[in-house]
Amino acid sequence: MTMLGRTANQLYWMARYIERAENMARLIDVANRMVLLDVPGQAQESVWGSTLEVAGYPEDFVTFGGQISGASAVLFLAFDDSFPSSIFSSVRAARENARALRASVTVEMWESINATWLELRDYDSTSLFNGGVRDFCDWIKERTHSFRGVTDATMLRDESYAFLDLGLAIERADNTARLLDSKYHVLLPSDEHVGGSVDYYQWGAVLRSLSAFRAYHKVYSDVIQPDRVAELLLLRRDMPRSLMACFDRITGQLDALCQGRPQECQRIAGEIHAGLRFGRIDSIFQQGLHQFLTRFIERNGELGMQIEHDFMMRQRSGLPA
Repeated sequence: MTMLGRTANQLYWMARYIERAENMARLIDVANRMVLLDVPGQAQESVWGSTLEVAGYPEDFVTFGGQISGASAVLFLAFDDSFPSSIFSSVRAARENARALRASVTVEMWESINATWLELRDYDSTSLFNGGVRDFCDWIKERTHSFRGVTDATMLRDESYAFLDLGLAIERADNTARLLDSKYHVLLPSDEHVGGSVDYYQWGAVLRSLSAFRAYHKVYSDVIQPDRVAELLLLRRDMPRSLMACFDRITGQLDALCQGRPQECQRIAGEIHAGLRFGRIDSIFQQGLHQFLTRFIERNGELGMQIEHDFMMRQRSGLPA
């Protein structure tokens, strides 16, 4: 491998930050949809508090403002510039990495991410809530899709592309697991809701936020059932945001980058991949979906750190991870 560790690191994290911005928009969107369901006995503060917990950042929020409400949670996750994983911070970090990589990214990639940053800077709480939270989330998703589109259309399929793809897939797998877990964290249904209309719309909100609603009905041609939602988002390789599809990409790129020289990250990725490839959804539900997802998120995080160790020698760009 000929690429400098610092360049590989910046490419990897640029892709992760772009995907993280979209993922945060999706997390906000699913919480917003669930709040609109107005489930009896389910306070909005509980929904947003659990959303912050799913995101993994409740302590940062306490420092930010303390009192949990829909408005304060959205502003924190979207615009807090001191919070390293907010949409604002993620796009800023991705843009800074892209600026440092002008020789490694195409003109179209730079123009796409720079335009997104310049427009995002002009957003504030008034424009967000006047325009609507859902419209803002849709705009973020549109801009990240645009960046990935020009990347796929203009970038040479070399080591640079491989590190970008690795970063995207690692971050996307983490997000899919967290969003699926949000069904249990955000709105654990009471017995009378399980299988009812409220439960149906909760699962529908998760599917829509992962752009999987139409795919679900195309594959299963049936009412929404929790085990089938989980199977689609965990084990089906033809679903682009599934854990299986992400690890198809990860193992493929690692095989190419390792060039026959085994690395520890390749072993970890292969172990996770095998668990998904040969896993059965009934066994996952038997052990507990929440427990499975929690373990997956931990292992996926370990893999991300090992990739940095094996290829980048932990040379960070000075930006928060």
